Amino acid sequence: MLGVSLLLAGCSPEMQRGFLPDAAGVTNHTDRIIGLWSTSWIVLLAVGALSWGLMGWALIVYRRRKGETGLPAQMRYNMPIETLFTVVPLILVIGFFAFTARDMTAIEAKTENPDVYIEVIGKQWSWDFNYVDDNVYYSGIQAQVVGNQDNVLETLPTLYLPVGKTVQIDLSSRDVIHSFWVVEFLYKKDMFPGHTNSMFFTPLKEGTYVGKCAELCGEYHSMMLFNVEVVSQSEYDSQMSSLAAQGNVGQLSTEYDRNQNLPGGDPAIRG
Repeated sequence: MLGVSLLLAGCSPEMQRGFLPDAAGVTNHTDRIIGLWSTSWIVLLAVGALSWGLMGWALIVYRRRKGETGLPAQMRYNMPIETLFTVVPLILVIGFFAFTARDMTAIEAKTENPDVYIEVIGKQWSWDFNYVDDNVYYSGIQAQVVGNQDNVLETLPTLYLPVGKTVQIDLSSRDVIHSFWVVEFLYKKDMFPGHTNSMFFTPLKEGTYVGKCAELCGEYHSMMLFNVEVVSQSEYDSQMSSLAAQGNVGQLSTEYDRNQNLPGGDPAIRG
């Protein structure tokens, strides 16, 4: 009965995606990430089951029998077994490396002439968004907990993305190291002061997604949250117009950075 239950559990959607969030089809990369992760843990589970089985077999076959005394016959080495224990892990490591490198190359591939170009700037403890193409910006504050915590998500900065459009996001920091993580996108990238990292992807499914900083960055790190709204092109254009109507025209620049003495900064400030 237990074996049947485990077999049936293996058919569940949660098992099929390796207990990752239900992110299939969210971006052009999520299915690839789910496939790599699920295949990896299935292979490792099979290796583990084989190892446990061999250990159990050895415990039973070579156990001390009633009436036996002294030490069993000792062997200095066993070439076939030692070769097996060397070759199999080597094949696994090479295989994991090859498939991971293949998928990372695809995920990190630069998109030439993306439809949308956005700058995301991390700061203690919130986010600034520059919508470069539309020359508007949004400056956020950290999550606000007032009374009932159920409304926290409503106070968060929201990054808008048009569905089905190629996106480039440049990531930087105003102060310390942060990490940009949209949970259902199954990918995160660090944000460093004085350095810019980039992400390239296409959101494929409209909806609201949870984002957070994934790098411990100080006292209120846990409150450094944001939302991502993947919307239609018309709704995206409406949001850009709304930001412009609020007076958020232009781009937030490095003048608000706390670290003004980094390499590449103003020579006058560096002295």
